[in-house]
Amino acid sequence: MKLDVPVTPVPHEKRPLYRHLYFQVIVAIAVGALVGHFYPQTGEALKPLGDGFIKLVKMIIAPVIFLTIVTGLAGMGSLKGVGSVVGKAFAYFLTFSTLALIVGLIVANVVQPGSGMNIDPASLDATIVSGYAEKAHENSLTGFVMDIIPTTLVSAFVEGNILQVLFVAILFGIGLILIGEPAKPVLNVLESISLAIFKVVDILMKAAPIGAFGAFAFTIGKYGIASIMNLAMLVGTFYLTSAMFVIVILGTVCLANGFSIFRLISYLKAEILLVLGTSSSESALPSLMEKMEKAGCARPVVGLVVPTGYSFNLDGTNIYMTLAALFIAQATNTDLSLGQQLLLLAVAMLSSKGAAGVTGAGFITLAATLSVVPTVPVAGMALILGVDRFMSECRSITNFIGNAVATVVVSRWQGALDREQFDAVLGGRETGPALPTASSVAVPAGLRLGENGAN
Repeated sequence: MKLDVPVTPVPHEKRPLYRHLYFQVIVAIAVGALVGHFYPQTGEALKPLGDGFIKLVKMIIAPVIFLTIVTGLAGMGSLKGVGSVVGKAFAYFLTFSTLALIVGLIVANVVQPGSGMNIDPASLDATIVSGYAEKAHENSLTGFVMDIIPTTLVSAFVEGNILQVLFVAILFGIGLILIGEPAKPVLNVLESISLAIFKVVDILMKAAPIGAFGAFAFTIGKYGIASIMNLAMLVGTFYLTSAMFVIVILGTVCLANGFSIFRLISYLKAEILLVLGTSSSESALPSLMEKMEKAGCARPVVGLVVPTGYSFNLDGTNIYMTLAALFIAQATNTDLSLGQQLLLLAVAMLSSKGAAGVTGAGFITLAATLSVVPTVPVAGMALILGVDRFMSECRSITNFIGNAVATVVVSRWQGALDREQFDAVLGGRETGPALPTASSVAVPAGLRLGENGAN
């Protein structure tokens, strides 16, 4: 069903190529790679540029999530609509996260990237991965669930924990729904603040090329392109598997829902390049939320699906987990029966949620999984530590694209996708409307079930 959103026409300007963010980021990545390769010490010294940009973006993530969710939920007028969106989102997350684990398992068995390495586990230095193993034990499933609840109402914003901010925002949004009309002045203030926050996001994105330059120069300068050659089979297999998952599996999902994965990728190319440059999907989270709204996805759906997906819909991380675990088993000549592999998959399903939102979550989650399935030596992680950084970019990009697809699909399932606007934006015919406020959106029927029951 079409959203009745007043659109402010935006003239389609023909800007020079050098003024496009995606072109600036491409140039920055290329220059960063050259600096890191020819002047490795200088490349390593540029690390603060990438770290500083990521800190700037993380600074704005909490208010973006809070304001988007609260204003979106308050405009729904119904608690049943919230439950409907959350239920459909988690059904999608569970299905495709599990499918990603299975794909990694199948590819590892077919390609066998670690076969023939004949590594003796006793010869590996387990101390270099002990820190990751300790972090993995700290992030048990129970601890993860308890950590969703912040110490105080404001501590979630201070610590920058995405799930805690999400929890507080949903509670606050539900509170405004239950209050009804008297909450209107509060909602108006939050809408005005939201416009200002998104303008700040636009300002920060202008620094993206600098951040990408520094981060990529550091990666190449510290690890060197040559460092991946010894483990090229694993890295290459992972990249090809992730590409196959995006193009074939997610592409089929997109076709079934009436749009092209390639057009969606083209629409988000600047953000994808930013993720590539910084090795962090969080660096593009605010921009993804803004672009999904501009593409016609309803604000309540964007506010609930995107932040939640960043913790529960990690397709790239899940492919990496089963593929890397079987690579270690093959490299150390550890035979795994089908039952043991299925146990590994089941544990990975749980541990991937337990380490969600943690910096370096892919490697930490792998440590958590191998700790529970002792058949595969945890010390074997030392084999892939050197190339993990090169795989983190692919993990982040796959996670990012997966969450973009999830947002569109759940919006369509919920009847909360302005199809005309979506097709126009992905087709490049217009840049999208000005961001609508919650009060300017006529929320579709799918989000307004049981209106009288909530108030």
